[in-house]
Amino acid sequence: MEPKSVMDTAIIPTVDGIDMGVGSSEKGNIANVAKPRKKSMTSVYLKFFETAPDGKTRRCKFCGQSYSIATATGNLGRHLANRHPGYDKSGELVTTSSPQAANVVKKPQSHAKPPSVDFDHLNWLLIKLVILASFPPSMLEEKWLANSYKFLNPSIQLWPQDKFQAVIHEVFRSMQEDIKASLEQVTPKVSITLDFWTSYEQITYMSIVCHWIDDNWSFQKVLLDICRIPYPYGGAEIYSTLVKVLKMYNIENRILSCTHDNSQNAIHACHMLWQDLDGQKAGIFCFFPCAGRALNLIIEAGLRTTKPVVSKVRDFVLEMNSSLDLSDYFIQSAATYQEGSWKIPLDVSSRWSGNYLMLDIVRKASKSMDAVIRKFEEKLGPQMLLSSQEKNLANIMHAFLEPFYKTTNNICSNKMPTIGLVLFFMDHISETIAACRDSCHSPEWLKHAAEEMAKRAQSYNNQVSNIYTYMTAILDPRIKVELIPESLNSGNYLKEARINFLRYYATSHFHSLAGAYSGHEIEDRGPVSFAEELARKKRKPSMNNATTDELTQYLGEPPAPIATDVLEWWKVNSTRYPRLSLMARDFLAVQATSVAPEELFCSKGDEIDKQRYSMPYESAQCLLCVKSWTQSGLMLKYKSTKIDFESHGIGSFCWDGKWCHSNNGEETKMTNKHMV
Repeated sequence: MEPKSVMDTAIIPTVDGIDMGVGSSEKGNIANVAKPRKKSMTSVYLKFFETAPDGKTRRCKFCGQSYSIATATGNLGRHLANRHPGYDKSGELVTTSSPQAANVVKKPQSHAKPPSVDFDHLNWLLIKLVILASFPPSMLEEKWLANSYKFLNPSIQLWPQDKFQAVIHEVFRSMQEDIKASLEQVTPKVSITLDFWTSYEQITYMSIVCHWIDDNWSFQKVLLDICRIPYPYGGAEIYSTLVKVLKMYNIENRILSCTHDNSQNAIHACHMLWQDLDGQKAGIFCFFPCAGRALNLIIEAGLRTTKPVVSKVRDFVLEMNSSLDLSDYFIQSAATYQEGSWKIPLDVSSRWSGNYLMLDIVRKASKSMDAVIRKFEEKLGPQMLLSSQEKNLANIMHAFLEPFYKTTNNICSNKMPTIGLVLFFMDHISETIAACRDSCHSPEWLKHAAEEMAKRAQSYNNQVSNIYTYMTAILDPRIKVELIPESLNSGNYLKEARINFLRYYATSHFHSLAGAYSGHEIEDRGPVSFAEELARKKRKPSMNNATTDELTQYLGEPPAPIATDVLEWWKVNSTRYPRLSLMARDFLAVQATSVAPEELFCSKGDEIDKQRYSMPYESAQCLLCVKSWTQSGLMLKYKSTKIDFESHGIGSFCWDGKWCHSNNGEETKMTNKHMV
């Protein structure tokens, strides 16, 4: 038996000791003992445990945890203290699971000071939970949640629903003001991306994300807003909603581009915005289709023939993921047949990553799959077995789509998937499709699939074949003119690119180059001397020749390796190309996809869709925006004070303008200048 812990005597000081019987270690008592008496336990903890009918175990009346009848009461006390803190103060009825009369548990006398609870801290943690997990706020209205906390401590009070809503909306407004203020400090052009979805309430939403490259050549992005698109959800409604957000953040005249979701309504809205900005002579504005969605459409056209096989394999994987017996037998079979190692659960997403995995299972583990289906035929059914023809179909399609899988992996894992790099990959995809379509060795069904894929690819190429795509692509030092797709490699485009460069970046932006050389090092040659500064100032009048030479010199050098960090390259070489680097900083922020590539191709997108679909209208904007902002590194903020959950054990919070810092149950007045 273990000795009784300090916590036992602190929480319940009046504890009955263990009756060790008449026997003792004292010599004077030995002669009087005829027969040792069996030890009995008479601790206050036993009131919270019931004895099983067989007399061998005791079971906790709160949670049903069982212990041996001979266990020390110290163990029982530790169980109560760890699993049910405050059990001795509840004063509630503790009932057994058997149909017996309830036993009243009397509250033990205690002279110890009850532990203090920071209720505001608890409520703020619940707000953080709702935001980060994208739970609907109605979860906080559930009685089971309040009852669970009251079970631990009857004095706990959760905020009412209207208070939760008020705090969440104020956090949204406070953080939105910070983002607005930070965007006012952004000097280069910005690009935006649009994404659309419909909730369970049949409400159409649009998210607007802003992208730019800061003065230190670091890529930045921030969610501007999540807006409801009014009926009838057309281009005019999208345009009107978009303009309101741009004006609210005061960036309507600083937008360089918009990447949309390829829908006709979005294209119409972007065209209206282009007409508006062109009429105001705000400079260059262009819009691009999403390369990721175009690639998804291309792949879907190819998978159409093998869709029945993919669906059958997905049914098998769903059963295997939900059954330990099936998954264990599959892993054992894979080891026996030397068909690789598999980590369960497998991805069953209907996105590209999950679809390709279904083909991968057929190609690499078909024997193991057959073995599992035969062993558990009664549960799975014989119809789940793949025929030899289906296996052959899946293997051919797997081999054909392997370059697509490598391409999407590269796009998802690339730190900076610029338009130039994505066009380079898309050009490779088009070549792969054309080779399959024109090969005499391809089966007819595959040639037909390739023909449909080629049409989708050509549609995307037609949309991106313009001067702005060309300029964006050649400013990627990995691409330049050498790796640009043939459809964009036009002599006229190069001439137009030079004209735009001279018009917008040779003169009007020249004032921002004042500090481009001063105090900086050029390619490890040491700091610029005072004489060199004077000489360069003298050369300013000949800037037209200089700008021409900048672009010519840049394009005349070979492309950088594909593994090159684009922004780091420009950061190092901006002193060599001071004017061209301004143009590069604007255009490299243009996005090739309307959302992050992993959201399009991987199961992460399924999780995001589920959260968006289930979010009620009254809280969708606040919760989804605040979640995005916190994931970007911003701290929760209520009015003028930031909420820090990490730097303090309990935290600093505000309500009704009264700022309090809780520490061991004590409250200290704080002013708004405290940024915790």
